Formats: sequence, structure tokens, C-alpha cells
Amino acid sequence: MKRYLALQKIIELGSFSKAAEALGYTQSAMSQMMHSLEKELSIAILKRSRMGIELTIEGAELYPYIKQTINHYQIMQEKANDICGLESGVVRMGTIASISAHWLPILIKEFQAQYPKVEFVIHQGDYTMISEWVRTGAVDFGFLNPAAVSGLKTEVIKDGEMLAVLPENHQLAELEAIPLSAMMDEPFILLEEGHYYEPLKAFHRLGLSPNIKYTIHDDYAIMTMVEAGLGVSILAELILHRTNYKIVTRPTIPPVKRTIAIAYKEKDSLPMASRRFIEHLKDSVTKLP
Repeated sequence: MKRYLALQKIIELGSFSKAAEALGYTQSAMSQMMHSLEKELSIAILKRSRMGIELTIEGAELYPYIKQTINHYQIMQEKANDICGLESGVVRMGTIASISAHWLPILIKEFQAQYPKVEFVIHQGDYTMISEWVRTGAVDFGFLNPAAVSGLKTEVIKDGEMLAVLPENHQLAELEAIPLSAMMDEPFILLEEGHYYEPLKAFHRLGLSPNIKYTIHDDYAIMTMVEAGLGVSILAELILHRTNYKIVTRPTIPPVKRTIAIAYKEKDSLPMASRRFIEHLKDSVTKLP
């Protein structure tokens, strides 16, 4: 079945190398699988052309039956998993701190009430790290901003606001909302997010560049530094829930938004446990903070 799935991906992408990357194989392994399949069927299935890899005449005649076989296999696999009731399985995900702290505890508790034997492996990092983990197969899917990634499938889950974070006694704290331009003269503490930074994008859209004094990988460390009067920052509203730091949060002018999506290579190739968890996530969006 792996050979049929590999063939399907080659036809879809028109390339051995792209198909190998999408499925997590080496190009050599992909070529060996196709050679083995052609030898078994005694038919040359694929040929190279200026358009890339495509089916031969004989391969085109055979391919509908191969697709039918794949569909039947997937239906059988789904049924087997339903019969087993997800007795076991592992959900491997990459996530950011705010999701780890404020979404996952709720989601996992509810999910495990239905599937108590499913295990979770959670890697926390920035957008760049998470997208790389998905590409290499270290995780099945990841939470990130879809604008921060290319070459992966994404599904938007929820949009959220980002807030200015100030020391309690800061002069800007007297305002109900903070213009981004008013933060220009302040030491700015930037959250390390990989290659994509929502606050910087917001500043740059206005032709502004903040005075970045510190770049840190931890939201809570930033709150501590703001509390100490070392600077100001902009963080996701979600991470600011239930904190006891002596800081003030305010909306910005214009508002800074953050979109959270899930990213994966191919949904059909996700393990059943991860697919079920994603379904649970999407069903629970309205309950999430």
C-alpha cells in the first residue's frame, strides 16, 4: 500500500523529490518503490516529460484501479480504528506558549475523557521551529500563524488580539489605547517568534521601526522585564490571561491581530489520533479563550 500511496503523491505533485519530501522519504527510497511496483506489475507506469513526471499510456489505464484500491484501504483503516475505538495512539504536536497554557489543558482533558489511552507528545517553540518540526515529521501538526509558513497545508482556527504591555506606573498607561507611534521612543522587548513577528509587521505597515532593546524567547520573562521597568512590549491577549504581574495591558491603535492556524503536510496522512484531536479542536473553538 505504501507504494500506491507514493505513486499517488508523485502524480499529484509531478515530482519524485517533492513527493518524497511530502511523505518523509528519501528520493532514492521513492524511486526504489516505483521500480519495485513496475517490476511487480510488469508495466512501465511513469515517464519523464518536460512537464515533470507523468503516467505512461499503460499507467493511465491502470491508475483508476490503483486509486480505487487506495480508497478502499483508507475506508478499511478508518473502520478498523473505529472498531478499536482509538484504544491507543499518540498525538504529536508543536505549539506556542499561549496555546500550551490556555488551550491545551482544556482540549486534552475533554479529549482524554473520550480516548483515555491516547498519549500526547508536545513540543513548544516559535513559528519557524514548529513549521520545521512538521516538515521533518517530528510532529504531526503544529499551531502557528499561517502567514509565517509556506509549503504546508493550514487551517485557520481563531483570530486574536495582541495588547501593549506596560509597567504599572508608565505614562502611557493613562491612555485607554496606545498608538503604536507612541511606543517608538520606548525600549521595546520583542518576543522571539522565528522569522515572523506580528508586532513588527504592524509597526512596519505604518513605516515605523521600534527601538528593540531585547529579544527574548519567553512570554513570561518579558512580563517580568516589563514589570521591572526595562521596557514595553506587545504580546498576545491569550498569554496575558490569569497573570499576577504588576503590568498594565492596553489595546493598540491600530489594533494588532494574531491568526492561529494548524499546519500539517497532508491531512489524509495524519495518524488517526491526531485527526480526531483536530476534529475535537475545531468543534471546541467557541469555548476557547
